[in-house]
Amino acid sequence: MKANQLTIKVSKSNDSSAKSVGVAVASNGTIAREIGMSRGQLEALGFEGKVGQTLILPNNKKQLTILVGIGESAKATADVLRTAAAALARASAKVVSLSTNLAVSGRGDRVANAQAVTEGLILATHRYDALKSDKNATSKLESVTLVAPGATNAAVARGSRRGETIADAVCLARDLANMPPAHLTAKMIAERAQKIGAETGVRVEVFNKDQLLAMGCGGIIGVNRGSVNPPRMVKISYRPGGARRGAKKSATKKSTAVKLPHLILVGKGVMYDSGGISLKPSNPDHAMMKADMSGAAAVLATMSTLKSLGCKNQVTAYMMCTDNLPSGSALAMGDVLTMRNGKTVEIHNTDAEGRLILADGLSLAAESKPDAIVDIATLTGACARALGPQMSGVMGNDQKFIDQVVAAAAATDEQTWQLPLERKYRTMIDSYIADMKNVGGTDAGAITAALFLDEFTAGRPWAHIDIAGPMWSDADAGWLQRGATAYGTRLLINLAENFKRR
Repeated sequence: MKANQLTIKVSKSNDSSAKSVGVAVASNGTIAREIGMSRGQLEALGFEGKVGQTLILPNNKKQLTILVGIGESAKATADVLRTAAAALARASAKVVSLSTNLAVSGRGDRVANAQAVTEGLILATHRYDALKSDKNATSKLESVTLVAPGATNAAVARGSRRGETIADAVCLARDLANMPPAHLTAKMIAERAQKIGAETGVRVEVFNKDQLLAMGCGGIIGVNRGSVNPPRMVKISYRPGGARRGAKKSATKKSTAVKLPHLILVGKGVMYDSGGISLKPSNPDHAMMKADMSGAAAVLATMSTLKSLGCKNQVTAYMMCTDNLPSGSALAMGDVLTMRNGKTVEIHNTDAEGRLILADGLSLAAESKPDAIVDIATLTGACARALGPQMSGVMGNDQKFIDQVVAAAAATDEQTWQLPLERKYRTMIDSYIADMKNVGGTDAGAITAALFLDEFTAGRPWAHIDIAGPMWSDADAGWLQRGATAYGTRLLINLAENFKRR
């Protein structure tokens, strides 16, 4: 399973055959002699060593020397190096090979720095071009050598391998979210998940429409009513060695298995969201509604890495996948759905469908009594308007678990901001004929959506990540490419690896 085009290798010296050499330059301190220019000369050319700034120079070895800024040397963290690596990759787009010292140019942990550099290189060069007739429009860069002399070599190699695994997962999630609706239905993504599971060592179970009906998953069935493509729920299970499966102990021998911390991920997988009967306006921006399954894509990509990364926690995932389309059989305003946990929901807006399918997934997750549940979803325009395109909103019912989610976001440079789960607003989703309605009023839309989801967690520690803002980028920026961002993939990987139960 390889979704990126780059080959990354680590060497103790520069690759003499590389067509370009990338040299990290700080905005302070001395300039390396091999550059052949003073700081004053570089500044005269407009290069000051700011983070992500680049300057291309010819050298006498028939190579290009590409300078890339890393800012102040004392502040050159892994996040800085990821940004610098992305800028270096873009500046190297017209050459096929690159050799660089960037992985050993920052401060702090060499493994983390090499991981960040590898992520930046891969994510900046990745492009979903499956439907392009002209493949030459994308980067020509095929191979990168990370120069790591002496004792740093092993650490850089370890970090680069880890970075490649994670970046490849992000590329996978981007590809899935960028696919046109006809190219990736609920059935198709379920089949893709089965293939990925076989390749990456996780167990994948697929539940069809009849099974979901029998299970009482009224949310996903209701949303799917207007579509000719049937829904799918995909359950993915990762259990490292030593996890207990709940079997009875032998009468003569005690079990030595350890019950590991158990985290459950739930991803919104609306393969295309037209709004249903509450039809969205004919705005060209709504072409991005093919990416309304970005939460499910991030969950699948995350699960694909856990065995390779040696995750020590037990992780289960539910991908709730369906279209939301209008037709004569579509869900109507005023309809009432009965969810998996038995609660009833009156429909006041069919475009508030994500919470309906997540409700079934959260109910199933809670039945397993895990240590914590996190859902990720392109859920509300209200959250996007509040926080913009750079950060997600996080809410939940357990502050210690929310703190873990926020820490994972900070560690991966995927910004998030905690919003309050204000219980006083719960009355905004009261219904006079059902247990609740699926929308509140015009205010606090992100919060009332989270309050709705909380009704299906059975009190288990839970956090909700609303990625409606950062799920899409309108332009190349840093390590982001235009289109689906796969936001949350790296966050969830970090959370799964570092999760601690209370």
